[in-house]
Amino acid sequence: MKLIQEKVDRLFYSNKLLNKLDIAITSWMKRYGVLICRISLAIIFIWVGILKPIGVSAANELVTKTVYWFNPSWFIPLLGWWEVLIGICLLYKPFIRLGILLMALQMGGTFLPMILLPDIVYGNHWYVLTLEGQYIVKNLALISAAIVIGSQVRDDKKNNRK
Repeated sequence: MKLIQEKVDRLFYSNKLLNKLDIAITSWMKRYGVLICRISLAIIFIWVGILKPIGVSAANELVTKTVYWFNPSWFIPLLGWWEVLIGICLLYKPFIRLGILLMALQMGGTFLPMILLPDIVYGNHWYVLTLEGQYIVKNLALISAAIVIGSQVRDDKKNNRK
C-alpha cells in the first residue's frame, strides 16, 4: 500500500496541473469538510428523529422489539425528540459538545438489536446483514463523523487558550 501511495503522490506532485488542482480540492475539503459533516449529521438526526414522534418512522417497530421493557407510547417519541435535539445541537457551535454527549448516550442502544434480535439483524450467516442490520451498522459512520466534528471543537480557541 505504501508503494501505491508513493506512486500516486509522485503523479500529483510532479504534474503542475494535477498538483494545483489537488491543492485546490484538498484545501476546499479542509476548509468546509467538518462544517458539511456537521450539517449532514444534523439533518440526519433531525429528519430521522422527527419521524418517530409522528409515528411514521420505519425504525419504530425495531425500537419497540428491542427495548420491549419500555412502553413505546412514550419511549419512541422521547427517543425521536432526543435525536432532534442532537441534530439541533450539532447546528450551533456552543452546543456541539452537548450534541455529541447526547449522541454517545443514544448510540449504545442502537446496537442492541445485534445482540437481542439476531433473527432480525442477520441473514443466513452472522456476516450477512438484513436491511435492519445495515441500518444499524451504518451508525459506525455517524459515530466516526461525530468523532471528527468533536476533534475540532477547540480549534476556534486554540490560539487563545492551551
